[in-house]
Amino acid sequence: MAIVLSGLILVQTSMIKSASDIREEQFNQLVLNALNLVSIQLDLDEQRLAREYAERGIIPGANDKSDGLGNVFPYNSQARGTLNFSLSYTEQGVIRKFEQEYQLNIKDTTQAVSIAGIQEFMKKSLEQEQRRREWLRNSDWTNYKILFLEDRPLKERIDSTRLEMLLANAMAQFDIGLDYKYAITNATLGSETIILGDKNYNPKKGDKYSQLLFQRDYSGAKPNYLNIYFPQRKRYLFQQTGLTIIPTIILTGLLIAIFAYTIMVIFRQKKLSNIKNDFINNMTHELKTPISTISLASQMLQDGTISNTPSTIEHISKVINQESKRLSFQVEKVLQMAVFNEGRLKLKLREFDINKMIETVASNFELRVKSKNGTLITEIKAENAIVKGDEVHITNVIFNLLDNAMKYSKENPEIRIVTENRKNQIMVAVQDNGIGIAKEHHSQIFDRFYRVPTGNVHDVKGFGLGLSYVKKILDLHNGVIKVESAINKGTKFKLYFPQINN
Repeated sequence: MAIVLSGLILVQTSMIKSASDIREEQFNQLVLNALNLVSIQLDLDEQRLAREYAERGIIPGANDKSDGLGNVFPYNSQARGTLNFSLSYTEQGVIRKFEQEYQLNIKDTTQAVSIAGIQEFMKKSLEQEQRRREWLRNSDWTNYKILFLEDRPLKERIDSTRLEMLLANAMAQFDIGLDYKYAITNATLGSETIILGDKNYNPKKGDKYSQLLFQRDYSGAKPNYLNIYFPQRKRYLFQQTGLTIIPTIILTGLLIAIFAYTIMVIFRQKKLSNIKNDFINNMTHELKTPISTISLASQMLQDGTISNTPSTIEHISKVINQESKRLSFQVEKVLQMAVFNEGRLKLKLREFDINKMIETVASNFELRVKSKNGTLITEIKAENAIVKGDEVHITNVIFNLLDNAMKYSKENPEIRIVTENRKNQIMVAVQDNGIGIAKEHHSQIFDRFYRVPTGNVHDVKGFGLGLSYVKKILDLHNGVIKVESAINKGTKFKLYFPQINN
């Protein structure tokens, strides 16, 4: 399962990365296409300017024909001449006066002044105009503009307003709706200088797109670049690929969760199996001892190997009776927990003073403690100790905790019972100086059948039901139980019951 899931995650990760890379590559290509379009438009703007100069008959960059640079259009020398024609016509009408004037002057050293000369001159002029228009239409403006336009400073070659409009149109044409920052830079001598652009232009490394400008210059392209970057580029790309990434992530996460839950169930079942086996071993050991004792005592009476005196029979009968009670008590414990699990336990709730109950339990348990040369200290500090609950079961809870304190204490047990008021609760603490419980077992000691691992040593009897019973009773009374313990430093159980304020 782990290998298959890992392989699936790797495949999904690779697919997600591929989709993200493809989307990023598409976006990069769109941006580069947009920048190339802007660069082409800037070139066309210079060509248009060159054409405007040419149509006026002057070299690009010149203001008029008197700059000594000569006329751009190559006129036919044989057709040179001037034709001026002048005619004045005036008529006085009823409403207004109509006046029209025509002039004609002919000056040509190669033609005589005659009607035929005029006609020939007009023909030459029409041909010359046709040649001029043909030349304007067919000229290579890419080369024509190099005469003076490309030597201008970069600020004169690029109009910032026109550039911003071209950028906006190009971004709209390629459906790029992101905010961007731009700058025109010159990278002469390896240092980049910003010529014009946005004031807050500050791209991060790797986020900038660049386009070389005026690549058709006659003397070669100069290191002038149009640069652009998108502050929200990463978020945009993630949103664009999110439709494919998010469902994949969700499904992969669900698979991981199901896998983890499956593993957890397997370990839980293994743990329950170990607890069950431990319980069966303990139960077998606990039940076998009284059964063996009863069997041995019965055999002694049956064999007649001992004298059947009244005192002997009384002693053997007492042993049989005690072991029978012990066996019944162990069976009763198991049955009691079955009742708890099936939810058939009914509590008899009533108000009682928990201080008095503690004093009664302590007086009954004191003899057992003294039999082991131990001490039992009772500290009644709770002023208001009225609780509502089943007194019998709460009494059994205290007996269970005291019994554990005796079983897990050292040679001379020291047990302390304390009652205190804590806000709206009554706290009952049972503390001993026993062997203690390791911290990693604190969360498990209240599980049914659980016993702190001791290897194959079974010097302390029990089924692992006592603390489970205590926890069940506290839960049914809306109470809380806490444990404070460490190895060889004793154990302290704190019970919190809701307090009834009189």
